[in-house]
Amino acid sequence: AIGSADGGQVMFGGDGVDYHSPAPRWPIASHPKKGLDRPMTDALPAVTTLAADPTLDEIAAALIDDVAANAAFDGWSATAVQSAAMARGIDADLARLALPGNSMELIDRWFASIDAGMARRLPPETLATMKIRDRIRQLVWTRLDIARPNRESLRRALAIMAMPHHVAAATRLGWRTADHMWRLAGDQATDFNHYTKRLSLSALYASTIAVFINDDDPDLAATSAFLDRRIDDVMRVERTKHRIRTQRAQLPSLSRFIGRLRYPSV
Repeated sequence: AIGSADGGQVMFGGDGVDYHSPAPRWPIASHPKKGLDRPMTDALPAVTTLAADPTLDEIAAALIDDVAANAAFDGWSATAVQSAAMARGIDADLARLALPGNSMELIDRWFASIDAGMARRLPPETLATMKIRDRIRQLVWTRLDIARPNRESLRRALAIMAMPHHVAAATRLGWRTADHMWRLAGDQATDFNHYTKRLSLSALYASTIAVFINDDDPDLAATSAFLDRRIDDVMRVERTKHRIRTQRAQLPSLSRFIGRLRYPSV
């Protein structure tokens, strides 16, 4: 850290981006109006305690949320991994083997952990009772809720993902998140709709994140309202697409007409 013009500290994380410190610690999210009143412990990875001889995957799963918390101060770096390992009493060399990657690979691991937490909070039997709009809304909101305690780390992650040499990887992560949410919502489309739905949800989630990281309201009122408007837009597009497909199916078909001439019904 070095002194800044205003007397504060400018922190340089392992991702090479400058940030001001200290970063704010955000309160645990709870949104009773939307049914999200569960404690944030639901968002922890499946492996919270380690066996006597854990695998590298188990070590990575146990550390990644702590790495995300440390990334607010240390950046998405080896320093964040080392600090998380020390806090958990895990050998630093083992931690480096379990999480050896660069900043984008650590972010990838964290996003996968959030996806897993989202799936645990919203199992199929819970989502099955909702309309499709409510499923998407709840999935997006749950993902935001899980990330909320580490919102400064998310801000840093977005800055890294916006770098030109990370655009392809960031696009892949956005697609994976949208695909995971649609699959949890029960989408089984295999035609062109499979792609348009994921593109729409990727854009919706990215724009909502931009509002979310700057929303200081305890209830995230601005984020909630923005998300509702964007989902309404997406649902309106999907209804229009369905209406167009229905109208096309009702148009006269030359191939069907010729088929009836050749094979008349008896």
